[in-house]
Amino acid sequence: MVERSKDWLDQAEGDLEHAKNDLRWGFYEWASFSAQQSAEKAVKAVFQRLGAEAWGHSVFDLLSNLRGRVEVDEELFDFALELDKAYIPTRYPNAHPSSSPRRRYTKKEAERLIGYAEKIFKFCEGLLSRD
Repeated sequence: MVERSKDWLDQAEGDLEHAKNDLRWGFYEWASFSAQQSAEKAVKAVFQRLGAEAWGHSVFDLLSNLRGRVEVDEELFDFALELDKAYIPTRYPNAHPSSSPRRRYTKKEAERLIGYAEKIFKFCEGLLSRD
């Protein structure tokens, strides 16, 4: 397997920038989804550096699997659980009892999820900068 942690981290950073832009334009559901994507890709970057496979889209599960290899702050697990809730419902109307995702996400929620993604991104960036 070719080691591409820098590419994964770069894309995670791009997803975080995308989330912030969507926040500015009022696309709160997409800001929330992009925040989740940023965190997921940042953690997968760490797995890449470790030469390990990372499967799935759950940030919580990815961090849990990473825990056996590096120390992970407990607070990040709470952030990951909230980010995971933005993976499917942000994109599919049938994930809600009525209305569309664009009517179900708020600015405050998107801001919170972006903050969580930033913290997970910085954690992963810190791990990758060791060496």
